[in-house]
Amino acid sequence: MVSETILPVFSSYGIEDVRLNESMAKHTTWRIGGPADVLVIPKSEQELQGTVRVAHDYGLPVTVIGRGSNALVLDGGIRGVVIKLHDEFADIQVEGNSVVAMSGRSYVSAANIAVRSGLSGLEFATGIPGTVGGAVMMNAGAYGRETCEVLEWADVMDLNGDTRRFTNEEFRFGYRYSTLKDHPGIVVRAKFSLTSGDRDSLIAQVRQWSTRRVETQPLSLPNCGSVFRNPEGTHAGHLIEAAGLKGFRKGGAQISEKHANFIVNHGDAKAEDVLWLIRHAQNTIRERYGVEMETEVRVLGEQTSGR
Repeated sequence: MVSETILPVFSSYGIEDVRLNESMAKHTTWRIGGPADVLVIPKSEQELQGTVRVAHDYGLPVTVIGRGSNALVLDGGIRGVVIKLHDEFADIQVEGNSVVAMSGRSYVSAANIAVRSGLSGLEFATGIPGTVGGAVMMNAGAYGRETCEVLEWADVMDLNGDTRRFTNEEFRFGYRYSTLKDHPGIVVRAKFSLTSGDRDSLIAQVRQWSTRRVETQPLSLPNCGSVFRNPEGTHAGHLIEAAGLKGFRKGGAQISEKHANFIVNHGDAKAEDVLWLIRHAQNTIRERYGVEMETEVRVLGEQTSGR
């Protein structure tokens, strides 16, 4: 357990929002998760750098989250320092046909700003419940488009606190993959190169997709977005539904009756409930169809507290 004696160290770097033993259920869209030893919410690149350097000097592991979507924090919580890059780290600028956004900016928000500015290319992101930084790290996509198609560059801070600019090619993007999954770094800001479009047509397209999401996704219950990657040539939700698992429940967690690639929290779900459903779906699909179901979700922390 991290002692309160570390708080003055963070303060020496001008970092104000530092919380000890913070429940991660407050910071994930699933509303699930045990406590973080330390949660830091930086408000600037300087505060982020200071946080990383404190963690490095004290030998503390670093975990980075954004809006807490696409993440399952285990019931034992997360050891070390959790850095939350969210609304306090979200400046955005429209520069000609480009958008430059800090990594904590909601990807939905960045996409909507581009659309309202008459810029085309980010419309697909108006339904992705994460941040710009998370989208770059996992090459987020929807409607047949991916982040790598519009990203020009991103500034990435390493775990020593040093920052350099990565070009699109350096991220070695693949399906829901970037090099940051194998070589940890923290996206600070990203530039998206877009094209001029008809503002009214872009808005109409976004509204159509929004209506479709409301009709087909369980947006009224806590969830993380899509749980599984789509296997080649098919959709994860189709396989899960075909296997008869739609509506299957474990504790407070349930495979959504509205969309089978979502697991929802009915209010009292534990991480272990969600993990059980994930493994049950994987085992069932493997046995019935010979398909290996890979998760999109990041599993963070430990099952039981190691304190």
